[in-house]
Amino acid sequence: MTNSNAVIITGASRGIGAAVARLVAAQGSPVVINYSADDSSAESVASAIRADGGEAMTIQADLRHEEDILRIFALAIEKYGRIGGLVNNAGVTGGFSRVEDLRLSAIEEVFRVNVTGMILCAREAVKHMSLKRAGAGGAIVNISSLAARTGGANEWVHYAASKGAVNSFTVGLAREVAEEGIRVNAVAPGLIETELHSINGRPERLPELAPSVPMKRAGSPDEVAAGVLWLLSDAASYTTGTILEIGGGR
Repeated sequence: MTNSNAVIITGASRGIGAAVARLVAAQGSPVVINYSADDSSAESVASAIRADGGEAMTIQADLRHEEDILRIFALAIEKYGRIGGLVNNAGVTGGFSRVEDLRLSAIEEVFRVNVTGMILCAREAVKHMSLKRAGAGGAIVNISSLAARTGGANEWVHYAASKGAVNSFTVGLAREVAEEGIRVNAVAPGLIETELHSINGRPERLPELAPSVPMKRAGSPDEVAAGVLWLLSDAASYTTGTILEIGGGR
């Protein structure tokens, strides 16, 4: 990633995605803020970036639909000419549920967004970035979760499974395009202070689980964003196929 190349960040209207957008923009790169429905939050993030002298555009797109994903890349390339980075941050949990109580629709939704949508975004990024296709290279960072390792028992095994797929895809794609100027890595956050917990009906989850973290606290979106920024940057030029855990030792 160089400062002249834009970075697409999916699901960037709040939480970790918004933190990544702010931090990337602060380093001088234009950011493309994708969001699914919350126009006001997305525009608030973009406005804050512009107020600080950065460059940002917002694109509404539902990652469940391939045509929406194609539109993100078409509009971003039309405006900025070249994309140097992609952060696959958009994701859904499917709600808290034991496996025996899962609905088929919840499982399909989680994998449609977290896995299929992520893969399609990466596909389009590779088409644009690959040196074999006259691209200039770039970096892809997928947002995984420590749940891929811990399993999410009694809460969201389905979500954990989708993030396990993210990890496998990250390693495979990294090896596939390593000679094409593209680095592919993932960040796996642990317990992070975002709206995810309250949106899923468990606002008490953070204080309940914080004591189980060796550092005895939840992390912040900015702490996760710092790891993403490093993986996007030239400082990580010899790093690919890596899953960077940011979870306070959990």
